Amino acid sequence: MEFRRLFLLSILLLAATASAVGASAAEGESFPWPQGRRAAVSLAYDDALDSQLDHAIPALDRAGLKGSFYLTLANDSVRKRMAEWRAAAARGHELGNHTLFHQCSATLPDREWVVAARDLDRTTVAQMKQQVVLANTMLQAIDGRHERTMTVPCGDVGAADGNYVEQVEGDFVAIKLGGGGVTPDMWKLDPHAVTVDAPSDVTGKQLIAQVEAAAKRGTMVNFTFHGIGGDYLAVSSQAHEELLAYLAAHRDVYWVDTFLDIMKYVRQRQEQHALKR
Repeated sequence: MEFRRLFLLSILLLAATASAVGASAAEGESFPWPQGRRAAVSLAYDDALDSQLDHAIPALDRAGLKGSFYLTLANDSVRKRMAEWRAAAARGHELGNHTLFHQCSATLPDREWVVAARDLDRTTVAQMKQQVVLANTMLQAIDGRHERTMTVPCGDVGAADGNYVEQVEGDFVAIKLGGGGVTPDMWKLDPHAVTVDAPSDVTGKQLIAQVEAAAKRGTMVNFTFHGIGGDYLAVSSQAHEELLAYLAAHRDVYWVDTFLDIMKYVRQRQEQHALKR
C-alpha cells in the first residue's frame, strides 16, 4: 500500500511539473505576426488637424501605408473638410473616436489650456458615455463602418464621478491610453489599455529607432502624432516621411496597418493562445 501511495504521488508530481513547464514555455512563446514579420507598427494621428489632411495622408498614400485618424468631432476640420476625411476612409485609412470635445482634466500639471466647457473634472461619467457613443454614430455616418477604436484624450479617464472609459469599453475593439510607444509583451497586452508615444519635434532617426526597438522585442510600436509639418505638437514633414520611407522599404519586417486591423488580429491570437493553456 505504501509503495502504491508513493507511486501515485510521483505521478501527480510529474504531471504538475509538466504543466508548470508547459505554462512557462507558453509565456515565452514569441508573438506570430502575419507573414513572419517581426513587429507591427501603428501610425495614428489625433485631433483631426488640417496638417494631417494636407501632409500626413498624402505622404501615407504615396508610401502605400495606412494610418488611423482619431477625430475630435467638434473640430472645424471635420465640419469644413468632411469630404476629405470620407475620401481618406474610402482609401483604407481608419477614422477613430477621439470624443466630441476632447475633454481633459484641468487640474493636472500644464493644463492651463483646458477651458471650463471641456474640463473632464466637471463632466460626469454619464455625459462622457453619451458623448463617446454619439461620436461613434457620427463616425459611422462619415465612413459607414461599425467597428471602431478609440484614443482617450490626454489619456485622462477620471470624470467627475468615476472612470468613464470603463463604461464604453464594450463599444470598441481597442482603446489607447497611457504612455509608452513600444509594447512590452503582446500576450499580456490589455486591448483596452494600449500605451502610445506622442512624438513631437523629433527626427526621423529617432522615430525609426523606436520601430527597431519593437522589432527586437517582437511586439508593436504605437505612434500617435498630432501636427505633421504644421499645427501643434508637430513633427516635421521630413521626419515623418523618413519614417514612412523606412517602413515602406522594410515591408517584410514590419506590418504597418490601421490600429483597428492590428488589434483585431492581436485579440484573435490572444484568444487562441488562451485556449491552448
